[in-house]
Amino acid sequence: MSRAFVKEGDEEATAGDVPERPVPAHPNYVTARGLVQLQARERDLAVRHEQLKSVAEDDSSAKHKLREVDRDLRYFRAQLTRAELVGSAAGLGDEVRFGAEVVIENDAGAQQRYRIVGDDEANAAAGDISWASPLARALIGARVGDVVTWQRPAGAVEIEVTGIRYDRA
Repeated sequence: MSRAFVKEGDEEATAGDVPERPVPAHPNYVTARGLVQLQARERDLAVRHEQLKSVAEDDSSAKHKLREVDRDLRYFRAQLTRAELVGSAAGLGDEVRFGAEVVIENDAGAQQRYRIVGDDEANAAAGDISWASPLARALIGARVGDVVTWQRPAGAVEIEVTGIRYDRA
């Protein structure tokens, strides 16, 4: 296509397009801590938006960053709108539910700790896993002493629940 038939505005509009962050189809369950984190993230992005807006007109990199911030702001606002606060299950300490801290043991005797949280609160490196993850789905409903099958991409593995704890918050 000849450059003669391309509008300058069209080129600029598509050059910096940022793909939307997908909003999960499943419910957005959050812990109290997760709700606070979502609210803080939305506030931080709103402040960043205002900072970038003031310089984006003259700075193309700031304009691109503003598009990213706007995209993230839309995502976190949608997540806040969809958020369903799940109260503490402190009285249910004998069964794995949302918000539980679960200790598991594999067949080699190695123990790991996981906390079942909402999607936006999940941080695998810290042991916080989404309630919608395959591991959490395998654990939900289990009790101490139960052996469950965790369907992983590398193959199924059996794990035993050795501890369940809930925050009192």
